[in-house]
Amino acid sequence: MADAPLPTPSWPRIPRLVTLRSSLQAARDPVGNLDKLLAHYGDTVHLFLGGARPSVVTRDPALVQHILQKNHRRYHKSDLTHGLVRYLGKGLLTNEGADWLRQRRLIQPGFHRQRLAGLTRLMRQAADEWVQDLKLQLSDQKPVVELDAHAAMTQVAFRIVARSVFGDSLGEEQLTQLSDWLTAIQAFYVNTIRQPYLRPWHWARGNYGRHDQLARNLRELVRGAIARHEAALAAAPAGALPPNDLLQMLLDARYEDDGTAMSENQLLDELNILLIAGHETSANALAWAFALLAHHPEKQEKLAAEIARELPNGQAVEFEDLPRLPYALHVVQEAMRLYPPAWIIDRTATETDEFAGVPIAKGTIFSLYIYGLHHHPGLWPDAEVFNPERFAAGAAPAPPAYGYLPFGGGPRLCVGQQFALTELQLVLIQTLREFRVEPTEAPVPGMNPLITLRPAGELRLRFRRR
Repeated sequence: MADAPLPTPSWPRIPRLVTLRSSLQAARDPVGNLDKLLAHYGDTVHLFLGGARPSVVTRDPALVQHILQKNHRRYHKSDLTHGLVRYLGKGLLTNEGADWLRQRRLIQPGFHRQRLAGLTRLMRQAADEWVQDLKLQLSDQKPVVELDAHAAMTQVAFRIVARSVFGDSLGEEQLTQLSDWLTAIQAFYVNTIRQPYLRPWHWARGNYGRHDQLARNLRELVRGAIARHEAALAAAPAGALPPNDLLQMLLDARYEDDGTAMSENQLLDELNILLIAGHETSANALAWAFALLAHHPEKQEKLAAEIARELPNGQAVEFEDLPRLPYALHVVQEAMRLYPPAWIIDRTATETDEFAGVPIAKGTIFSLYIYGLHHHPGLWPDAEVFNPERFAAGAAPAPPAYGYLPFGGGPRLCVGQQFALTELQLVLIQTLREFRVEPTEAPVPGMNPLITLRPAGELRLRFRRR
């Protein structure tokens, strides 16, 4: 008698009815909901997003590495990301295949170390303006400034990325308008993903049309900034150097295959992606970092001592100084572990595949749960503890491979990673050399996981002059 065939290995499946019943709770608290499911069923599960869409959610670093790096050609971003094309266009974040690679090769030089060294001064200027604003609010009668750190860091981060991209071609009022439109667009889009059964209601209420109009407004505002930039360039005296901003880099860049420049529409797409990716993630990371330091004063004073030692007598910090301030980097890294800016990443299998004996059908949607990786108790000792020292050279255990992905991984690793790390360190350094950060009586808000991981409400902190 022949042996019975062994069952095909698979991941646990959560019934549609279970996820449908919990869809409202999942929409309100997707992180808490996923944490509970994975703790109960294991690191990889089949479930139905919003109670409707079949998906595989994983916090297994080996599977994540398989999808993002080892077998990346078989996995593209899913239509959950491609849906953003409607609002932001086909930039690096939303593009795929040969078009994405062509754009990546065109844009990559804009983030090389030499250009970052020049942009460091611009970042420092924006950080200094923020610090000066704090100082102006102080007096003998008011030694402490209390504010919403996330709102403040959103303004600082957007000022940095917009100036890095556009130079002086956008005013403060226009920067605020851009930021507001981008926030509204992503909040609406995430809602349509989490609660797909509400889409007919959104259509009936005209919500899609209203957000389409916001996207058109966004493109026209950016188009106007490009026109002002080009007009200023044309009016500059002969021999004047062009601006050292990312817009000029993109205008000057030529494709290596045919020597042509980007079309205006492609330029608008890339600029929109740079704006949303460049300020959302940094603002969130900075706000959470300041909150963590406020609640861990011993870590804050260790960083302040490093700054005072390496940058004495008010010495201006330059790009080449940053390697002498490793603890500033470790604080940033740990803040992004606890609160990863991109908390979840989606991919679709474009052909059949297999992982650890489990067959993967073409069309399978994967949700790579970055927050779950960063908080996995099997990967990180004392995973919920704020401990920047875990990123120090020689620390044991070392951060796990593909268990730490604040900027993604594989060939699609974020092109602006070094830009963001430089910006985050500079803002922390320029702030903490002048101010202590303290908690307030207000509780630390929970998380609002949109496309990025934002605080769910005001993040109130106090800034006291040193």
